Amino acid sequence: MAEFIKNMYKTVRKFNGIVGIVTQELDDVINNKEVANAIINNSDVKILCDQSKFKDRYQEISELLSLNETARRRIFTINNLNNKENRNFFREVWICRGLDNDVYGVEIPPEQYWAFTTERPEKEALMLYKKYYGGNIVEAIKHITADMKKSTAKSYYDFAGMVNSHKNVMELW
Repeated sequence: MAEFIKNMYKTVRKFNGIVGIVTQELDDVINNKEVANAIINNSDVKILCDQSKFKDRYQEISELLSLNETARRRIFTINNLNNKENRNFFREVWICRGLDNDVYGVEIPPEQYWAFTTERPEKEALMLYKKYYGGNIVEAIKHITADMKKSTAKSYYDFAGMVNSHKNVMELW
Protein backbone atom coordinates (compact mmCIF):
# COMPACT_ATOMS: atom_id res chain seq x y z
CA MET A 1 0.00 0.00 0.00
CA ALA A 2 2.91 2.33 0.76
CA GLU A 3 4.18 2.14 -2.82
CA PHE A 4 0.65 2.79 -4.15
CA ILE A 5 0.23 5.92 -1.99
CA LYS A 6 3.65 7.22 -2.97
CA ASN A 7 2.93 6.74 -6.70
CA MET A 8 -0.59 8.14 -6.37
CA TYR A 9 0.72 11.39 -4.85
CA LYS A 10 3.37 11.83 -7.52
CA THR A 11 1.00 11.02 -10.39
CA VAL A 12 -1.87 13.20 -9.21
CA ARG A 13 0.41 16.19 -8.61
CA LYS A 14 1.79 15.92 -12.17
CA PHE A 15 -1.77 16.44 -13.42
CA ASN A 16 -2.44 19.38 -11.05
CA GLY A 17 -4.73 17.24 -8.93
CA ILE A 18 -5.17 17.01 -5.19
CA VAL A 19 -5.06 13.95 -2.99
CA GLY A 20 -6.56 14.05 0.46
CA ILE A 21 -5.60 11.65 3.20
CA VAL A 22 -7.80 11.58 6.30
CA THR A 23 -7.03 9.47 9.32
CA GLN A 24 -8.10 9.38 12.93
CA GLU A 25 -4.81 7.80 13.87
CA LEU A 26 -1.71 9.80 13.03
CA ASP A 27 0.28 6.59 13.50
CA ASP A 28 -1.28 5.31 10.25
CA VAL A 29 0.77 7.93 8.45
CA ILE A 30 3.89 8.52 10.53
CA ASN A 31 4.79 4.90 11.31
CA ASN A 32 5.68 4.26 7.69
CA LYS A 33 8.46 6.69 6.74
CA GLU A 34 8.01 6.08 3.00
CA VAL A 35 4.29 6.93 3.19
CA ALA A 36 4.90 9.85 5.52
CA ASN A 37 7.53 11.36 3.25
CA ALA A 38 5.41 10.85 0.12
CA ILE A 39 2.42 12.55 1.73
CA ILE A 40 4.24 15.38 3.46
CA ASN A 41 6.67 16.21 0.65
CA ASN A 42 3.81 16.37 -1.86
CA SER A 43 1.29 18.26 0.27
CA ASP A 44 0.95 22.01 0.00
CA VAL A 45 -1.92 22.02 2.48
CA LYS A 46 -1.91 20.34 5.87
CA ILE A 47 -4.89 20.28 8.24
CA LEU A 48 -4.68 19.03 11.81
CA CYS A 49 -7.47 18.58 14.32
CA ASP A 50 -6.93 18.36 18.08
CA GLN A 51 -3.50 16.87 18.69
CA SER A 52 -3.55 16.85 22.50
CA LYS A 53 -3.34 13.05 22.68
CA PHE A 54 -0.03 13.24 20.78
CA LYS A 55 1.56 15.81 23.10
CA ASP A 56 4.19 13.32 24.29
CA ARG A 57 5.24 12.53 20.72
CA TYR A 58 4.96 16.01 19.35
CA GLN A 59 8.67 16.64 18.85
CA GLU A 60 8.78 13.74 16.40
CA ILE A 61 5.62 14.88 14.65
CA SER A 62 6.68 18.52 14.41
CA GLU A 63 10.03 17.50 12.91
CA LEU A 64 8.27 15.31 10.37
CA LEU A 65 5.95 18.19 9.39
CA SER A 66 8.79 20.78 9.60
CA LEU A 67 6.83 22.94 12.04
CA ASN A 68 8.33 26.01 13.66
CA GLU A 69 7.70 26.91 17.30
CA THR A 70 4.87 29.34 16.48
CA ALA A 71 2.97 26.66 14.53
CA ARG A 72 3.50 24.16 17.40
CA ARG A 73 2.06 26.61 19.93
CA ARG A 74 -0.94 27.33 17.71
CA ILE A 75 -1.68 23.63 17.26
CA PHE A 76 -1.91 23.13 21.02
CA THR A 77 -4.49 25.90 21.36
CA ILE A 78 -6.94 23.84 19.25
CA ASN A 79 -10.20 23.45 21.21
CA ASN A 80 -8.48 24.71 24.37
CA LEU A 81 -9.48 28.36 24.32
CA ASN A 82 -12.42 29.70 26.30
CA ASN A 83 -14.28 30.98 23.23
CA LYS A 84 -17.42 28.85 23.00
CA GLU A 85 -20.00 30.95 24.84
CA ASN A 86 -23.05 32.04 22.79
CA ARG A 87 -21.92 30.13 19.70
CA ASN A 88 -23.14 27.12 17.79
CA PHE A 89 -21.18 23.91 18.20
CA PHE A 90 -17.78 24.20 16.59
CA ARG A 91 -14.39 22.58 16.54
CA GLU A 92 -11.10 24.16 15.69
CA VAL A 93 -8.57 23.03 13.12
CA TRP A 94 -5.07 24.12 12.23
CA ILE A 95 -4.59 24.80 8.53
CA CYS A 96 -1.21 25.29 6.92
CA ARG A 97 -0.65 26.31 3.32
CA GLY A 98 2.99 26.77 2.52
CA LEU A 99 4.40 28.89 5.35
CA ASP A 100 1.06 30.46 6.33
CA ASN A 101 -0.77 28.73 9.16
CA ASP A 102 -3.41 29.48 11.76
CA VAL A 103 -6.21 27.96 13.82
CA TYR A 104 -9.75 28.32 12.49
CA GLY A 105 -13.11 27.51 14.02
CA VAL A 106 -15.40 25.32 11.95
CA GLU A 107 -18.91 26.20 13.03
CA ILE A 108 -21.99 24.47 11.66
CA PRO A 109 -25.69 25.24 12.01
CA PRO A 110 -27.55 23.17 14.62
CA GLU A 111 -29.61 21.45 11.92
CA GLN A 112 -26.47 20.18 10.26
CA TYR A 113 -25.09 19.03 13.59
CA TRP A 114 -28.23 16.97 14.29
CA ALA A 115 -28.16 15.50 10.77
CA PHE A 116 -24.59 14.25 11.05
CA THR A 117 -23.91 13.56 14.73
CA THR A 118 -22.40 10.19 15.51
CA GLU A 119 -22.98 10.40 19.27
CA ARG A 120 -25.28 7.53 20.22
CA PRO A 121 -27.47 9.46 22.75
CA GLU A 122 -27.96 12.27 20.23
CA LYS A 123 -28.91 9.84 17.46
CA GLU A 124 -31.35 8.10 19.82
CA ALA A 125 -32.99 11.41 20.74
CA LEU A 126 -33.28 12.34 17.08
CA MET A 127 -34.89 8.97 16.34
CA LEU A 128 -37.55 9.70 19.00
CA TYR A 129 -38.33 12.94 17.18
CA LYS A 130 -38.33 11.17 13.82
CA LYS A 131 -40.82 8.60 15.12
CA TYR A 132 -43.06 11.34 16.55
CA TYR A 133 -43.05 13.22 13.24
CA GLY A 134 -44.08 10.18 11.21
CA GLY A 135 -40.62 9.19 10.00
CA ASN A 136 -39.92 12.61 8.50
CA ILE A 137 -36.28 13.32 9.33
CA VAL A 138 -36.46 16.92 8.09
CA GLU A 139 -39.35 17.70 10.45
CA ALA A 140 -37.58 15.84 13.26
CA ILE A 141 -34.42 17.93 12.83
CA LYS A 142 -36.43 21.16 12.59
CA HIS A 143 -38.28 20.43 15.83
CA ILE A 144 -35.39 19.01 17.86
CA THR A 145 -33.40 22.15 16.96
CA ALA A 146 -36.24 24.47 18.00
CA ASP A 147 -36.87 22.53 21.22
CA MET A 148 -33.22 22.62 22.19
CA LYS A 149 -33.21 26.41 21.83
CA LYS A 150 -36.20 26.57 24.21
CA SER A 151 -34.58 24.25 26.74
CA THR A 152 -32.04 24.90 29.48
CA ALA A 153 -29.55 22.44 27.98
CA LYS A 154 -26.01 23.72 27.53
CA SER A 155 -25.08 21.25 24.79
CA TYR A 156 -26.52 18.89 22.21
CA TYR A 157 -25.44 15.97 24.36
CA ASP A 158 -27.21 17.38 27.42
CA PHE A 159 -30.40 18.00 25.47
CA ALA A 160 -30.29 14.49 24.02
CA GLY A 161 -29.98 13.17 27.57
CA MET A 162 -33.10 15.10 28.57
CA VAL A 163 -35.05 13.76 25.58
CA ASN A 164 -33.88 10.21 26.21
CA SER A 165 -34.71 10.34 29.92
CA HIS A 166 -38.30 11.41 29.05
CA LYS A 167 -38.38 8.94 26.16
CA ASN A 168 -40.33 11.46 24.13
CA VAL A 169 -40.21 14.81 22.32
CA MET A 170 -40.08 17.92 24.49
CA GLU A 171 -43.66 18.89 23.60
CA LEU A 172 -44.91 15.83 25.52
CA TRP A 173 -42.87 16.25 28.72
